[in-house]
Amino acid sequence: MSKKYQIDTEENKQFLKGLTEGLLSFGHQFPSPGGSSYYLGDDGTPWKDRSRETWITSRMAHVYSIGTFLGHEGSRELAAAAIKGLRGELHDEKNGGWYAGLTAENEILPNKQCYAHAFVILAATSALLAEIPGAEELLRDAVELYDLRFWNEEEGLSCDTWNTEFTVLDDYRGLNANMHSVEAFLAAADVAGKEEYRVRAGRIIDQVLIWASGNSWRIPEHFSKGWEPNLECNKEKPDDQFKPYGATPGHGIEWARLITQWALSTYKENREGAGKYIEAAESLYNRAVADAWNADGAPGIVYTTDWNGKPVVHDRMHWTLAEAINTSSVLYHVTGKQKYADDYEQFMKYLDEKVADHETGSWFHQLDENNCVIGTVWPGKSDIYHALQATLIPYSAPDVSIALAVKQR
Repeated sequence: MSKKYQIDTEENKQFLKGLTEGLLSFGHQFPSPGGSSYYLGDDGTPWKDRSRETWITSRMAHVYSIGTFLGHEGSRELAAAAIKGLRGELHDEKNGGWYAGLTAENEILPNKQCYAHAFVILAATSALLAEIPGAEELLRDAVELYDLRFWNEEEGLSCDTWNTEFTVLDDYRGLNANMHSVEAFLAAADVAGKEEYRVRAGRIIDQVLIWASGNSWRIPEHFSKGWEPNLECNKEKPDDQFKPYGATPGHGIEWARLITQWALSTYKENREGAGKYIEAAESLYNRAVADAWNADGAPGIVYTTDWNGKPVVHDRMHWTLAEAINTSSVLYHVTGKQKYADDYEQFMKYLDEKVADHETGSWFHQLDENNCVIGTVWPGKSDIYHALQATLIPYSAPDVSIALAVKQR
């Protein structure tokens, strides 16, 4: 196979470098006049008839903060625009916290989502590193609000969704918001020295590993108020954007990398302490790849499987491939096992041949089981967060949050 796809070759580094630059160029048109992010279409043109959401705006603040460290022209201004949106029109001055987003007519999208608030913390940490004005205040406000509304110290987990006024808490509990909270907590610890958040991330991870190891390393995603797994959630709507039925192999893969990052950063002097977590991360990753890669006779990672590992939604989402690239590279560099280098090579080839859009830029966000582009769940190319990180994580320190790792290179 081409050296272009092989980890630790100069050819692969150059291939990724070209993808990085292309992605950062693709996203330039995201800011609305108020700073909140438009949803980007197939060629990077904003779809202004769609809502401008907090989680997308936060991701754009994050990636263009990273762009400043890479010397990408315009990154500082773009990151500053997104931070302005987060401190301005997306922030709820009356009730605190951040709206889910704003409609095209500037109406408020209801509810306050833990998922979105985790991304606000991530955005603020990256912008703080990039010395974007207002980032320090944003981080302070975001952490304070998160601690007040979403973190449950007794349970060691975060709740999911409030109403807009923070008066009614939904009974649903979910791991997607907790996963991105781990990502945000690790960034807060790395960037702002808030080590209590690294400890918190570990509490979430310990609980997730109990659920995963007791379920053949397929992570239950959806839970009741009392954290009882609801394995049948959304069986009638299996391809839900944020709450799909069954196991989500992409999340098993993503958790594996975050667990590895947490373990390496927590047990710096104690490889034995880190070792059991890295083994667990390998179990999560290997289960997900065995279940989902090439599961139906065509390359790609299926979106979901049932609890026996049989594919349910055969579509391939770009974010899943991005996480597979990240985790295979990290596990190879951490364990030295050739299997992960071989996986990475397959994922790179698939990216180049099927998922990267070499004509209009970015990555196709959703392909069907025949690897034809579709848009039933993810039309257009909403943002560049997953794809950009996948061009950087393979050659970044595995124990450090990505923005800091890139800045330190």
